[in-house]
Amino acid sequence: MTAARKPKGGKPRRAVTATSLDNAALHYLGRFSSSSANLRRVLLRKVARASGGEGETQAGARMIEVLIARYLRSGLLDDRAYAAQAAASLARRGASRFSIGGKLGQKGVARELIKTTIEALDEGGSSELAAACALVRRRRLGPYRRAGARAQWRQKDLATLARAGFGLDLARRVLEARTIEALETLARGDENSD
Repeated sequence: MTAARKPKGGKPRRAVTATSLDNAALHYLGRFSSSSANLRRVLLRKVARASGGEGETQAGARMIEVLIARYLRSGLLDDRAYAAQAAASLARRGASRFSIGGKLGQKGVARELIKTTIEALDEGGSSELAAACALVRRRRLGPYRRAGARAQWRQKDLATLARAGFGLDLARRVLEARTIEALETLARGDENSD
C-alpha cells in the first residue's frame, strides 16, 4: 500500500497584481528576447499557477494584455526586430529557412512577418548554402570526418541535413566538398555572388 502524499509546504500563493506581472515580464525580457505572443504565453502560465479560480485567471489575462500593449507602444517589445534577430542567429547556427520559419512560428510570430523576415534574410546576403555549411561545420559532418570514414557516414550526414530542413541537392553539394577549405570557399563564394 502506498503512503498518502504529503502536501507541499512551499510558499503560499501570492495574488497576481499588475506590478508583479510587470516585474515578471521585465525579468523575463532581461534574460531572453521574446515576441509579444511568447511573452503573453509565459505570463499566462504564471497567472494560471498563481490563480485560485477562473475569475482570477481572466483578470490576470486582462492585465497581461494591457502590459503587452504598453510594451509594444514603448518599443520594449518589437516582433519585427525579434524575428529579424532570431532568424539571423538561427541562420548563423546552420538552420534552414524551413526550420527558421517553424521556430519563429512556435514563438508566436505571425506568418506574414515570418515570410518577410526570411525574404529579408535572403536579400541580406545570408544564404541557405552558407547555413548548410555552418551546420556541417558545427556538427562535424562531411569534410570534417576522417577521409576513410566519410563514405560510411555519408547517408547519416545526408539524413542529418535533411532533418534540419535542407534539400537533397544542397546537402549533396555541401557534403561533396573534399576538404574543410573547399567547404569554406563554397560558403563564401555563394555569399559573395548575392
